[in-house]
Amino acid sequence: MIERIETGERSSKIVKYQGVAYITGQVGEGETIQEQTSECLRRLDSLLIKANSSREQMLRATIWLADMKDFAGLNEVWNAWVPKGHAPARACGEAKLARPELKVEIIVDAAYD
Repeated sequence: MIERIETGERSSKIVKYQGVAYITGQVGEGETIQEQTSECLRRLDSLLIKANSSREQMLRATIWLADMKDFAGLNEVWNAWVPKGHAPARACGEAKLARPELKVEIIVDAAYD
């Protein structure tokens, strides 16, 4: 059975199916890549909890940067956030994001209890 959490007209914040929680892309506020990444990851933490999951259960992360020059700043925050020994499979690329002030968007798939 598919379970949808916080479903709106356009998308759900979380879709759970057969042991995997698919979490919609998250962005963050702030002037720097570090600020935006920190806020984005805070939001992901909240959604992982709502999905009965955790950072340790992440399977895959897809990261979009508005500019690859921010790669080092993203990794500075990301590396501190991911639990040691529990890094998910990850892809990171450059993309035009929904609003010009956005620097990063992160999408996570995670196993859940």
